Amino acid sequence: MSAAPSAPHTGEHPIDDGKSAFGRLAVLMVTAFIDMLGLLMIIPLLPFYAKDLGAGGLVVGLLVSSFSVAQLLSAPLWGRFSDKYGRRPALIVGLGSSAVAYVVFAYADSLWLLFLSRIVQGAGGGTVSVIQAYVADVTRPEDRAKSLGWLSAATNAGVAIGPSIGTWVQHLGPHTPGLLAAGLCVINMVFASRYLIEVRRPATLRADGSAPVRKGSREAVVHVMSHPAEPSSRLILIYAIAIGAFQGTTAILALFLAWKFSVTKDSIGYFYTYLGTLSVVIRALFLGRVVDHFGEPRLSRWGLLFLAGGLLGMALAPNLWMLVLAVTLLPLGTAFTFPCVTAMLSRVVSSSERGLYMGVQQTYGGIMRVAFPIVLGFAFDHFGTQSPFVISAVTVLATLFLARDLEKYAPRVKAAPKVVG
Repeated sequence: MSAAPSAPHTGEHPIDDGKSAFGRLAVLMVTAFIDMLGLLMIIPLLPFYAKDLGAGGLVVGLLVSSFSVAQLLSAPLWGRFSDKYGRRPALIVGLGSSAVAYVVFAYADSLWLLFLSRIVQGAGGGTVSVIQAYVADVTRPEDRAKSLGWLSAATNAGVAIGPSIGTWVQHLGPHTPGLLAAGLCVINMVFASRYLIEVRRPATLRADGSAPVRKGSREAVVHVMSHPAEPSSRLILIYAIAIGAFQGTTAILALFLAWKFSVTKDSIGYFYTYLGTLSVVIRALFLGRVVDHFGEPRLSRWGLLFLAGGLLGMALAPNLWMLVLAVTLLPLGTAFTFPCVTAMLSRVVSSSERGLYMGVQQTYGGIMRVAFPIVLGFAFDHFGTQSPFVISAVTVLATLFLARDLEKYAPRVKAAPKVVG
């Protein structure tokens, strides 16, 4: 089995620099925004729909996890598919899968149909790795964390707006949120088909003209656990554990807020809007500056501390104002952690396997997104409503051991000259 590179991969040349790269990133940002807008119209309502059908905390956790099960199985396949055939077709097919899932959600009158909608959407959700690989393809290494930050700012704009729209349109009829989300997916497919330019050549050759040796999806997934000390493996595990802890608490967040602060399905959307708005502001206005100042490795460690602090603060918040203060730490944590970790991963693996390893990252993230909602849902039911947030905070803090000494694998790049010609 060949090992993933243990040092920054050098000598790669992005497809474009400057205005051309930004233009393609802007198109991708619009695509990601519309996609997240539809998703967040549905997500805050999902626990309430499930509860109306008789679900408790554990079943809600399983419902959220079903998406991640499908995603973790499909992500490496999507990554390898996009490495071989291109990013654009993989993304368009994934959007089509989401449209079908939303239609199923719109007419779901039983728990098994809710599960089906989440599984179908999860199977198409493996294209997250395709989007990340696309960004890495069109940007220079030193600009990737900032570019990924801009992309995530666009998705968080959808997080900020989507819940409020979903909360409002549900009063127009029970089918309306799902059908509107499906319609947005169709619009997004048309937009991506017309404006998203393919940037990945189907067959990238080595300098000597020979075809690169590519790992299989299964081999790459196993490699992370068999070589956990390698930088690529450590970065993937940091990402997976942190995102699992964060999204696992999100799965039972509506139930927690309903218990402690009497939040209902008519007001839950405002909480997500606040969180999403903060995320947009931080990633769009501040992330690039702090990455340049602190560097990706150091900033990612600060992000883990902020994320853990926010999760613990939510558990201990005695009133709504303290809850708001704790929640403010979450977008700082996610903004400083995930774009930096993903950017570093794109630098320590070969460009010919970038889509694959982005997919492997999503696979391990998917495993944690499966495990955490189930564990935290069980904890919510049996160990107390605050226990999920304490468990998640402690787990995130543990990843700091994996984040040590990353500077030697992803050193800071200052004022790198642009390649001309």
